[in-house]
Amino acid sequence: MLPDSWLLSLAIWIPIAFGVVTLATGGDHNAPVARLIALIGAVLGFAVTLPLYARFDPLAGGFQFLVSVPWIDTFNVNYHLGIDGVSLLLILLNSFTTVLVVIAGREIIRERVAQYLASFLFLSGVMNGVFSALDALLFYVFFEATLIPMFIIIGVWGGPNRIYAAVKFFLYTLAGSLLSLVALIYLYNVSEGSFSLLDYYRLPLALEPQILIFLAFMTAFAVKVPMWPVHTWLPDAHVEAPTGGSVVLAAIMLKLGAYGFIRLSLPIVPDASHALAGFVIALSLIAVVYIGLVALVQADMKKLIAYSSISHMGFVTLGIFIFNAHGLEGAIIQMISHGFISGALFLCVGVLYDRMHSRQIADYGGVANTMPVFAALFMLFAMANAGLPGTSGFVGEFMVIMGAVKANFWYAFAAATTLVFGAAYTLWMYKRVVFGAVANHHVAELKDIGPREALVLGLLALPVLVMGVWPDPFAEVLHASVNELLNHVSQSKLR
Repeated sequence: MLPDSWLLSLAIWIPIAFGVVTLATGGDHNAPVARLIALIGAVLGFAVTLPLYARFDPLAGGFQFLVSVPWIDTFNVNYHLGIDGVSLLLILLNSFTTVLVVIAGREIIRERVAQYLASFLFLSGVMNGVFSALDALLFYVFFEATLIPMFIIIGVWGGPNRIYAAVKFFLYTLAGSLLSLVALIYLYNVSEGSFSLLDYYRLPLALEPQILIFLAFMTAFAVKVPMWPVHTWLPDAHVEAPTGGSVVLAAIMLKLGAYGFIRLSLPIVPDASHALAGFVIALSLIAVVYIGLVALVQADMKKLIAYSSISHMGFVTLGIFIFNAHGLEGAIIQMISHGFISGALFLCVGVLYDRMHSRQIADYGGVANTMPVFAALFMLFAMANAGLPGTSGFVGEFMVIMGAVKANFWYAFAAATTLVFGAAYTLWMYKRVVFGAVANHHVAELKDIGPREALVLGLLALPVLVMGVWPDPFAEVLHASVNELLNHVSQSKLR
């Protein structure tokens, strides 16, 4: 049995190590070997995260599986890792998604196969690093390192405008993060030479520096979520990214911003978080309502799902900043659910694109006649995206609305419009693509999904249904962590 202290490091470094080995296979003449090594690395990376869940104590507050090893002695930087219930679920989601992306790209990617697969393995490792880092500089290094493989994935394997989309993605997210680094350096000096996040949680900061630190963090995390109005990079990135890139971008990378609010903003500057909560909630509700309306008029399936993601992530930031257990737990459940659903929807679009090389809704119609199995799975994910009870999409949204009612009825009323808009744009897209008579000879020649595609979509359908009817396995690991965070945030540092 692996020691607890090894598990987090293995979850980070196994994917990265296998990514290096995959790269070492060389050119496309060794593509079968690269695919096999990448699959083994992804499966092992997921396998080592399962003991984290099995050994996690849901009743204990604080961080578990702690590791602290000196890294840069000059600046008192440590390789300091630990997770709570929030981190645990995101690490499991990330590692699970990596397996699916490696399988999904098995027959689709034909050029630079080793580099493509290695990029996803590197990305998986560094994102697990973000979710487990308890040293501020280590967190920042992992947080910024996620940009490199995704920049390469979009820029090399993306669509016709891939360079524009990759550069826009990189510049937006890098520029947003620079002020957060300044804030971390300020905290390092105030704490007399510590980069430990746990030390920052205990700092007695005045309100003015708290507000400046909060705004600095927000520039990084709002872009990553992304919140309105700094969301414009996301539709471009999604449209140009290959299917696997869109899946990871929607399922995992958008969660880095929301996780940053939970891990850094709320506990380090709780008074500023309360003071500026109304501002964040306003931006969140604009995303829910306005971006939902924008999604309604999209002609490109990928762009529609991208705007849907922005709207649903508005629900997440709303839940975080209403400061009650229902809202915060609902936000985290929504993050996990959105990872499954958005990833599945982008894979469904990828299935159609691989066959017809078009993402335009107008080019389809009557797909159910030629691809009935695909149509059934696509229907499940579309319903989940619309928040149908019995699917994972309903659970998080319902909890956030419950929490919002406690905070302010009108917050809940505005947020609940996403259930209407979500159903409108998702089912309107589904109806035009799947139902009706066969639209043209291209649709008439479509072949239903094969075993590989059925496996990937089936593995996503399972958690969407299980989480919808039995959310306890996901929610029970959150209670102690969420309560401890809310207790900490409610205790003013100004007294």
